[in-house]
Amino acid sequence: MEYPSLDKPKAGAMRFNTDSSQLEIYDGNQWTGILATSPELQTGGTRGMQFAGHAPSYTNNFFNISTTGNAASFGSFASNRFFASACASRTRAIVDSGESNMTNREFFTIASGGGGTSFGSCYNHRSGTAFSSATRGVFGGGNDFSTYGLNTIEYVTISSEGSGIDYGDLSLKATGMDGFSDPTRGVFCGQYNPYTATSHYLTIASGGTTAIFGDLTQHTRLQGACSNSVRGVNGGGQTQTSPNKTNSIDICTIQTLGDFVDFGDLTSIRNILSAASSPTRAVFFGGETPSKVNIMDYVQFASEGNALDFGNLTASFYTSGGTSNGHGGL
Repeated sequence: MEYPSLDKPKAGAMRFNTDSSQLEIYDGNQWTGILATSPELQTGGTRGMQFAGHAPSYTNNFFNISTTGNAASFGSFASNRFFASACASRTRAIVDSGESNMTNREFFTIASGGGGTSFGSCYNHRSGTAFSSATRGVFGGGNDFSTYGLNTIEYVTISSEGSGIDYGDLSLKATGMDGFSDPTRGVFCGQYNPYTATSHYLTIASGGTTAIFGDLTQHTRLQGACSNSVRGVNGGGQTQTSPNKTNSIDICTIQTLGDFVDFGDLTSIRNILSAASSPTRAVFFGGETPSKVNIMDYVQFASEGNALDFGNLTASFYTSGGTSNGHGGL
């Protein structure tokens, strides 16, 4: 018989359950089993990744979200790109076309840290967003270098290379968004053309036209957003009013429609940043202040408050895509 612990464990603590003969991890709310697909077994913890972006070189970065510290180089693209978006399963990350007028995606094996491989074709765009479930990656919005705002949404099956499949539309044309998901629902946050604070959602398994989710605390675009399986956060970004950038972080409960609420502030005011998450922690990285930065800062999903310093990227990046093998959609 197992007796309750006298002290509440910290998020990320591990134990061996003698009743079930299974290794377990505390996610901040409860003990949950570690499966063969868990990032703790595959990569020593949830691995956050930064893909693409303006820098002296177009190398990518990775870092262990559960332990603060500087990022390390991950690998290079087959073709350089920026203004890209990214999503991931437990094993594979998919990166979208980006700024360089490309119509293809690349994939990376998360545990290996190697270079990108062609995944399949996609619609020509930049500044869209991506999120995923364990099996399906979703890409939406952006602009095609002539139309400043698209309503296109495509999905891919992450485990099998192939071209994107059209399976719905944003309810209005938008670019400069970011997004996040839980295992069933994806949320698109922030947009330009027109300026609005409204966010939208869809059911990942069925697609269709997006519906209204609620409003951010202010209009932002070109921000960083990520989630665990319950809560989504939206940080930084470009605003309509001076100084046209913000350090504000908003939060929502993904399965409960309604407006976002204030969570806290990033360590600096910046836009064109990215984010990645584990079940307990959100990390924001890169951006423009107005110069490019290598800043990384983080918050705990369970406790609202201002972000803390995490470490640094290997170079100063902005317009990157961010994802992890332990985000809320898995």
